[in-house]
Amino acid sequence: MKYYIIAGEASGDLHGSNLIKALKQQDSEAQIRCWGGDLMQKAGGDLAKHYKEMAFMGFLEVLKNIPAIFRNISFCKQDIQNFNPDLVIFIDFSGFNLRIAKWAKQHGFKTNYYISPQIWASREGRIEKIKRDIDNMYVILPFEKDFYEKKHNFPVHFVGHPLIDAIENTKIVDEGTFRQEHHLHPQKPIIALLPGSRKQEVQKMLTVMLSVSSDFPEFQFVIAGAPSLPDDFYEPFLKEHEVGYISNQTYSLLKHSHAALVTSGTATLETALFEIPQVVCYKGNWISYQIAKRIITLDYISLVNLIMNREVVKELIQNELTSKNLKQELSKIIDGEERTRILTDYKSLKEKLGGKGASQLAAQLIIENA
Repeated sequence: MKYYIIAGEASGDLHGSNLIKALKQQDSEAQIRCWGGDLMQKAGGDLAKHYKEMAFMGFLEVLKNIPAIFRNISFCKQDIQNFNPDLVIFIDFSGFNLRIAKWAKQHGFKTNYYISPQIWASREGRIEKIKRDIDNMYVILPFEKDFYEKKHNFPVHFVGHPLIDAIENTKIVDEGTFRQEHHLHPQKPIIALLPGSRKQEVQKMLTVMLSVSSDFPEFQFVIAGAPSLPDDFYEPFLKEHEVGYISNQTYSLLKHSHAALVTSGTATLETALFEIPQVVCYKGNWISYQIAKRIITLDYISLVNLIMNREVVKELIQNELTSKNLKQELSKIIDGEERTRILTDYKSLKEKLGGKGASQLAAQLIIENA
């Protein structure tokens, strides 16, 4: 069969790559064209557009880039028509994908959504578009099945979380080699800094995260570079602070870390699955934040707390994200009762997420429902 897959950011590229591998294992004649990144291309997808061309963050940046967004939408529709797939698979990235889904459904293409838009967080009314335009939905968070089926009478498939497979399938560099390769101190425990993947986001987060590095001289702070950003983007931060830097080895960094400061997003769950205590950080553009807090209906912003439905890890949001607060919260998770409690809660989190095989199950169901 012919599959057209659309992912629009780094996490979608990761999950899309594992889905492509699973589709090719189960369908020997699979032809796959995709929007995504290097990982999806490496897995065997014919890349139509790289997600780096679509990484617009926040309401203001989206407004400024509306012409580019509409050009991408127009190109995508034409590219789907030219490829003429048996089905289209959308991965998260709801603002773009729901527009394409409406068009695809109207033009007779089979529509599948893998990794649901977060309509349980904001703009729940989008359920009507999903009901109208999506043939099959595959969800990865345990509470999403009840949300769709019990609250909105829309049947979905819970396949488990693909991060479990992604982590297991990633080659982790041993600690000695990792420290040596990246010129890190041979003994100092590592505090990992995961500041996000978009320029504006990383600039805001790193400024605050690095402001506490001198308060913990017995630890080594190490920045995880985003694959979407060039290495030289981080040079001003590295010149100003005595910290380490790695690129494209975030899982190895987490594996060998003692604690982490993490920008809200998929990285909070990745950090938890590596059983690394963390403080979750978020500070956006003031106007974007004021708009967002009026439409987002959640009690928490991190996936860890959302899945557990309680505060497992501390979230420092907007005005609460200060050097003073960050220093205080990081101190709590370095040692003592708070650290022990978080590690215990992480075990419960893993149980809720289910076991391995999300990508394989999603591929199997996609093929069966084609």
